[in-house]
Amino acid sequence: MPSRDWKAGLLSGRGAVVLLTAIMLLFCSAMAFAQNTAPAAAPQAAAPDRDPRAMEILLRMASYLANAPALGLTVLSSYDAIQADGEYIEFSDRRRIQLQRPDRLRVDVERSDGDKGMLLFDGKAITAFKPEENLYAVVEKAGTVDAVLTYVVKDMQIPLPLARLFLTTFPQQMEKLVKSIAYVETNRLFDVPTDHLAVRGDEVDLQIWIAQGDAPFPRRVIITYKDVPGEPQFRAILSDWSLTATGPDRYVFTPPAGAEKVPLIIPAAARRPSTSQQGGAQ
Repeated sequence: MPSRDWKAGLLSGRGAVVLLTAIMLLFCSAMAFAQNTAPAAAPQAAAPDRDPRAMEILLRMASYLANAPALGLTVLSSYDAIQADGEYIEFSDRRRIQLQRPDRLRVDVERSDGDKGMLLFDGKAITAFKPEENLYAVVEKAGTVDAVLTYVVKDMQIPLPLARLFLTTFPQQMEKLVKSIAYVETNRLFDVPTDHLAVRGDEVDLQIWIAQGDAPFPRRVIITYKDVPGEPQFRAILSDWSLTATGPDRYVFTPPAGAEKVPLIIPAAARRPSTSQQGGAQ
């Protein structure tokens, strides 16, 4: 059977497997590429191969998302899982993501094989739930959405290909990471016209389609991982965008009848002080 797994042995024990599986379902794309979500340095001077129009469109989108008090969207994503024999197999996920700044996050996911999971962050703890097994695990983690995303990526070493979209430092990171950018075309195949941009960085190439008008939401993304053997891709359609805040109950986990809370074994890296705990900015 083709494998969609990208990493094994990070955690051990029944409860650890539950949490790891749930978080991988929610965010990972079967590619061993850990993004750096640490804050970027001060903006660089404009590079000669940066199209000013394209860069303005990208940063306008990034600022729009970074300054939104609340966000909701559906992500239909697919990714290349390169098999041992070199064959490319595509797997898919659908996620509903909701966040309220500064400290609420919910992700509901369904994989292409029907497996489901949920992750909640209520400002004090991260809860991962696997409905098929009726098992859940909790890790205490206070802070902001930014801090939790950084914790998952840097400390738990779990790739989140779209994590930067949800950081308040998104515009500054784009300033740092974009080496070149070009305007491709106006795409009229979405429900609204979109600006198609081609972006190059040191480790990844990015194509992104951004809605024109007063609500510059990204509508499609393709990420090519140039430093990973085989240069696999992550692809996503982003839809059902909303800026409406949801009720606080959406971020509180109430165990269903018969649900079992299982212990969690934290990997060694996560037991060390995080960047925020060491005084670094989020």
